[in-house]
Amino acid sequence: MQQGINDIKVAISSDFLKAFSLIPHKQQSKVREFVEKFRMNPAAAAINYEKIQQCKDPNLRSVRIDNTYRGIVLKPEIGNVFLLLWVDHHDKAYQWAENKVFSIHPETGSLQVVDIQQVAARHSIVGAAGEERGLFHDLKDKHLLQLGVPDAFVPLVRGIMNEDDLDQNEAVLPQEAYEALFLYAAGYSFEDVLREVEKHGVEKEVDTGDFVKALENPDTMRRFHVVEDALELAEILNAPLEQWRVFLHPSQRKIVEKNAKGPVRVLGGAGTGKTVCAMHRAKHLAQNVFKAEGDRILFTTFTRNLAADIRENLRKICPVDVLKRIEVVNLDAWVTQFLKKNGYEHTIVYEDDTRDCWTNALNVAPKSLDLPEAFYRDEWEQIIQTQGISSGDDYMKASRLGRGRKLNRVERKAIWPVFEEYRAQLNEKGYKEAIDAIRDARVILQSKGSVLPYKAVIVDEGQDMGAEAFKLIRQMIPTDGSTNDIFIVGDGHQRIYRHKVVLGQCGINIKGRSHKLKINYRTTDETRKWAVKLLEGRKIDDLDAGVDDQKGYKALLHGSPPQVVNLPSMAEETDFIVKHLKQLESEGVPINSVCLVCRIHGLLAQYEAALQSAGFTTYLIKRSAAENRSTPGLRLATMHRVKGLEFDHLVIAGVNEGIVPLQMVLEGQDNPLAVEQNELRERALLYVSATRAKKNVLVTSFGKKSRFL
Repeated sequence: MQQGINDIKVAISSDFLKAFSLIPHKQQSKVREFVEKFRMNPAAAAINYEKIQQCKDPNLRSVRIDNTYRGIVLKPEIGNVFLLLWVDHHDKAYQWAENKVFSIHPETGSLQVVDIQQVAARHSIVGAAGEERGLFHDLKDKHLLQLGVPDAFVPLVRGIMNEDDLDQNEAVLPQEAYEALFLYAAGYSFEDVLREVEKHGVEKEVDTGDFVKALENPDTMRRFHVVEDALELAEILNAPLEQWRVFLHPSQRKIVEKNAKGPVRVLGGAGTGKTVCAMHRAKHLAQNVFKAEGDRILFTTFTRNLAADIRENLRKICPVDVLKRIEVVNLDAWVTQFLKKNGYEHTIVYEDDTRDCWTNALNVAPKSLDLPEAFYRDEWEQIIQTQGISSGDDYMKASRLGRGRKLNRVERKAIWPVFEEYRAQLNEKGYKEAIDAIRDARVILQSKGSVLPYKAVIVDEGQDMGAEAFKLIRQMIPTDGSTNDIFIVGDGHQRIYRHKVVLGQCGINIKGRSHKLKINYRTTDETRKWAVKLLEGRKIDDLDAGVDDQKGYKALLHGSPPQVVNLPSMAEETDFIVKHLKQLESEGVPINSVCLVCRIHGLLAQYEAALQSAGFTTYLIKRSAAENRSTPGLRLATMHRVKGLEFDHLVIAGVNEGIVPLQMVLEGQDNPLAVEQNELRERALLYVSATRAKKNVLVTSFGKKSRFL
C-alpha cells in the first residue's frame, strides 16, 4: 500500500457520517483523531488494515480506532483511493461490512453498494408473484442497467408488481436506480427518464476498475465526498447530519455548476432543495467564476427572516474569502439602503402604515357606485401600481383583465380622484409604498449606468416577488444574456404573498434554461401526499406565464400520515397538544426540534401562554432574526415565518374555519377571481406549514374545523 501521499484520494461516505453521528460525544474525539490521520496519509504504517472474515467484498478492510471501535474502509487493489465507509463497535462494524459489495456500475460508471443479504431477502418476497407481469415487464434487462439498476438487482426488479412493491424496495436499491424506476412507473417514457436522471451522454465504455474516475461521477458524488483539507473535514464532522453541505443530487449539482448563457429558473416542490441549490450556486460562482477582489454576488429573497437564515447557512459552506464576496439581503432592505445612499428622503411603508391615508382618500369616493374599500385597495394594487399608472388618462386606457367588477369610462373617471387623493396623502407624509421605492431604485440605476459590483444575482423564493422587483433585478446587471447573471429558484405552489410575475415581461429570458427538481428530501411521502392534496385541481403558474405541475414529485422517506384532530374547545385542543408534546419528550425527542405553527400572531400568543403554563419553555421565531437551534425551547411561529425552515416534528394548531382560511382576507371582495386567488394563498400557507416537517405532522382545530381539512 505504498503510494505517493500527494497522489492519494481519500473519500468519506454519507453512511460514515450517519454512523459517526450515533457515536457518544465522548468517544467521537478518538474517531476524529483517527479520521484526520487517515486523511493525511491512509497508507501510513501506523494504520493496520485487516481483512474481514467471510466478507463478500475482497476490497473491504477494517481499521482499529481504539479498543472498542473499528472503521470500515474500501481499498481497491488498483489506484490510490481510500474510502471511509462506516464506524461502529467492532462486532457491529464487521456485521455491517459482511454482506456489502462495492462496485462500479458498468453502464453508468457510478460507485454503488449492494447488500447481498438484503437483495436475497427482498427477492424471496417479490419473487412469489409467479408468472404475473411485473411493473417493468416491457423494459429489457439492458434498459434496466441503463437506468442504474445493478445486475444483481435485475431479478428483484422483475418481481416488482406495483408502486407499493417499488416503495418497499427503495431502501435496498441504489437511490439513482429507485428514482429512475419511480419516474418510469409514474408514466415517463424510457427516453424521458434517461433525460430526467441525466443519463444521456454517459460514456459508452466504463472502466469498472477505475475508482478515481468513479468518484467524479455525479451519482457517486451524492454519497461520497473527496476530502480536500483538514478544515473541510473538521466542518463536516462538526455537523455530520447536515449532509446538504456536502452531498448534492446529480440534478442539483448540474444546476449549481451550469455555465449558463443567461438567466436560469429552477422550480421544485417543497423539500426538493431549491434553496440548497441557490446557496451552492452562490458559493460556486464566488469560488470558481467571479473570483476578482471586487466581484460580488447578490443573494436576495423576499423576507428579512429568510435572508437571515440563508446568511447563517452560507457561513457553514463557504470559506471566509468566498463568503465576503456574497452579499445576502432581502430585496426591500437592499432598496432602502440603495435609496438612502442616493439621497432618497421618503419613508418606505407597508399596508399597516397606510390605513389613515386610505381613510382620507375614501372620503372622495363616489357614493353612487357603492364600491367597498377592498375594491379600491385591490384596484390600486392590481391595476394602478402593477402597471405604473400615474395619470387619469393612463387609467382610462389601462387593461383591467381579471378584475370581476367591470368599469366603463364614466365610472373610471369618477373613482380616479380616490387614487389621486391616496397618492397625495402618501406624498404629504413623505411615504412611498415598497413597489414605488423599487421602481424609483430602478430609475436611478438606469440613469447612473453600471455602478453596482454585482456579477450575478441569486433569487430565492422567486414566486413571492412581483414584476417591479424582477425589473429591478434585471437592471442590476443590465446586459441581457450575460453569462451566469441571474439565477432564480421558486415554486408557485408556495406563493404566500400577493405577487405574481411573468419573468419574460420583466426582461428576464429563461427559455432553454429552466430546470425542475422532483425529489423531496425533507418530508415523508405521506406528508407530501397530504400537502399536495390541499392544492389538487388548482392551476399553478411557473413564474413565466406557463403552468406548473407536480408530476414526478416524490419523497424518499416514509412514515405516518399527518394526524388530523378536532376538539370541542381550545382548552381541550391545548390539552391534546400538551399530551402529544410530552409523549414526544418521553420518546427522547428534543423539544427544540418541534415547532407549533398557527395562522395569526394573536392565536399564537394564546398557545404560548397555555404551553408555558403546562411547563414548556418556548422560543418564538422572529421575523428579523435567524432561528438559533442551540437555544432551548419548543419553537413557535406563524405560518408566514416558518417558511424556509424545517423541524423533525410539527404541530399546526387552530386550523379552524374563519382562521384557515383567514376570514378577513376573503371578505369584502366583489371579484370572484380575487377571492379564488386569496383562498389559494391560504391553502399555500397550510401546504408550506405541513411540508416543514421531516418526521410527522399533527394538525389540530377546535370548534368548527377548517373546510380545507
